[in-house]
Amino acid sequence: MTRLSRRVFLRNSAVAGGAALALPALGGWAGESYAATPTAAEAVAGDTLVKVTPDDPRYAPLVTGANGRWVGTPAYVLVASTADQVVQAVQETLDQGLRFTVRSAGHCYEDFTSNPDIRVLIDVSAMTAIGYDSTRRAFAVEPGARLGNVYETLYNGWGVTLPGGTCPSVAVGGHVAGGGYGPLARSHGITVDHLHAVEIVVVGADRRARKIVATCAQDDPNRELWWAHTGAGGGSYGIVTRYWFRTPGATGTTPAALLPKAPRELILSEVAFSWTGMTEAAFTRLLSNFSVWHAVNQSPTSPYAKLFSALKPRHRSAGEFLLTTQIDSAVPDADRLLDDYLAAIVAGTGLTYRVDTRKRVDWLYNVLNWPGLGGSGFEGKGRFKAKSAYLRKPFPAAQLQAFWKHLNRTDYDNPAALVEIAGYGARANQLASNATATAQRDSIIKMLFIDLWATQAEDAQNIAWVREFYRDVHAATGGVPRPGGVNDGAFINYADSDLADPALNTSGIDWGTLYFKDGYARLQAAKRTWDPNNLFRHALSIRP
Repeated sequence: MTRLSRRVFLRNSAVAGGAALALPALGGWAGESYAATPTAAEAVAGDTLVKVTPDDPRYAPLVTGANGRWVGTPAYVLVASTADQVVQAVQETLDQGLRFTVRSAGHCYEDFTSNPDIRVLIDVSAMTAIGYDSTRRAFAVEPGARLGNVYETLYNGWGVTLPGGTCPSVAVGGHVAGGGYGPLARSHGITVDHLHAVEIVVVGADRRARKIVATCAQDDPNRELWWAHTGAGGGSYGIVTRYWFRTPGATGTTPAALLPKAPRELILSEVAFSWTGMTEAAFTRLLSNFSVWHAVNQSPTSPYAKLFSALKPRHRSAGEFLLTTQIDSAVPDADRLLDDYLAAIVAGTGLTYRVDTRKRVDWLYNVLNWPGLGGSGFEGKGRFKAKSAYLRKPFPAAQLQAFWKHLNRTDYDNPAALVEIAGYGARANQLASNATATAQRDSIIKMLFIDLWATQAEDAQNIAWVREFYRDVHAATGGVPRPGGVNDGAFINYADSDLADPALNTSGIDWGTLYFKDGYARLQAAKRTWDPNNLFRHALSIRP
């Protein structure tokens, strides 16, 4: 048994959880403030495995995720609060011959946990412990812990953090397995750059469930399983019951020296651009400037490595769109750097912007009070479709023209339709492409194409818009972001099952290549070793 900080475990138990699984969610698109509200799973968790059936009032929130398009219909949910209970849940379900899957917080973009073929849902969102493991000299985090709790516990306990996502109610379970990414990626790399080990429940050829630990150690016989959890996405190999984090190269036994230091204070900037009077020339120059700046300022030693910015152009019907930026206030001349950055983004456009925010804020307060993806206009919109792309070079003219075309379409008027063009590079690009399963290591920007809406009747038009938008942006490479050119594939945490559908992806580029590049064959080899029966599967799971 490893020795874990009891103080932090008890503290975390008192504040376990994230925002309740109420729609619309997806981590607060509408401006969600983080609160430690117990989830349905935490309400039933205990010393024994708990079965929740459809007649139980706790069933509905357990089978409903952040995306209102997907509501599961399993025969029952098994709520586990320990790793041994996960082993029990898997084995019992296998013995009954039922299809099962795992869920941590329900933030999956697609139907991976709600597919009608799934008869048993194994829920680990009650597994929320966070602590320091002195035996492994690493921080241990269970899969149901929400990012908000992780940041708060690590910061208040030791002044450290992980460079993870912005949404505080996302659980680490699937977030880490898919790579993990957020505003500190340019400063400290992505989340899995700090992944030291993983405990996972797997099922061998004998169909017996068991726990194993896989570490990053070169001599660990399970190392390939660790590697697979550095970006292959969740639900392909087994059920994660614990992650351990320690920055490679960190020495000593002082916990505060084993993960990146969190910023104490940020300078936040939010400016708004009006669509009124916006010309195609001005708009495309704005996006071009953003991409060129990130191409020029991608050195991990640059003071701009501690600046993160996202341009979020929404459909013209929204009236305006935002550019949000943050920089560590401890960077020398931080205010001047921010001013110079904003000037570079608007240079040559003739545009002016409205300053909505320019202030210094405590870092922890900021991450626990994420304002949402795009500002107002997202309220009550619980259904969505998303796609992603990495950008390696500044936008070519054809892609910029496609942005203008689809964000200005007059046959479509959803103000909650947008693309988030977010800064990447710097320390996120320090590792080799094969160092982790997150293979995109020379990109400058990561993009999220997304639209949100309220009712099933609106599904067809909104899904069509984002598909056509994405296809036209990448028309030169078959409608997908081909790796190794201007683009570099897609991000598995922004799951898009369209890429694995031959009726929708007619590019001739396999979905595994789009997400994992040359690493897909290696992930398949790990799949054959650790899940030979292909029990852990969904639309974008690794194929054996």
